[in-house]
Amino acid sequence: MSDKKESKEEKKPIVIKNATDLQRLKLEKLMKNPDKPAVIPEPPRQKTLAPPPDFVRNVMGSSAGAGSGEFHVYRHLRRKEYARQKFIQEKSEKEKLDDEYHRKIEENRKAAEEKTAKKRAKRLKKKQKAKSKMKKPKTGTEQSSQSESDKNSDESEEENNENISSDNDKS
Repeated sequence: MSDKKESKEEKKPIVIKNATDLQRLKLEKLMKNPDKPAVIPEPPRQKTLAPPPDFVRNVMGSSAGAGSGEFHVYRHLRRKEYARQKFIQEKSEKEKLDDEYHRKIEENRKAAEEKTAKKRAKRLKKKQKAKSKMKKPKTGTEQSSQSESDKNSDESEEENNENISSDNDKS
């Protein structure tokens, strides 16, 4: 009895409402039998030109009185030549777009590096300025307080130098 209920539930039609339902259905179908190999289609091959013929048999002459069959041969050769020229143009256009794309990517990368370097220099300059403010001796009457602050600043300088060297190692 329970087997019949399960089979009825499985045979219940599945309504696909959106793309995720379709994807889920495909995945479930693949996972029902994991031993079965999944078919991955080959990518489309690049179109290439046919090599030119070694020997042209039907050479068009300029003599009058060509037969009625010659027109079809001429039309076929003309169509073939136009297709070849179109292919060459499309190929050159594609190469031009690829070159432009790579050039643009390179420009963007260089601009980003320059911007990063500028910001890095600004950060380091700000850090040095803050360090020099801490380093300045305070004008006061007590020499002992200055010597203590000098010791503290020396210790903090060593810590900052270690931090800076570790920051440089990371970048």
